[in-house]
Amino acid sequence: MSDRERAMSLLESVPDYKIGYVLAYLQGITADEEADDAFCERMIERYENDPDPEKNKTYSLEACKREWGLD
Repeated sequence: MSDRERAMSLLESVPDYKIGYVLAYLQGITADEEADDAFCERMIERYENDPDPEKNKTYSLEACKREWGLD
């Protein structure tokens, strides 16, 4: 039995309420890597070309926790 046939056979024993997990995993591993890379490159370019002078400002974890009321 091939791996594909074995996977198909195992799917028969997966309860309906867990099929969503299997589907999400399959979609993730079959995603178009080139499209994902292109999306990430566009995001980087948008960030680098953003004229906002505050874009490189950093905040400490402690400052963020205080602002969000997590102290």
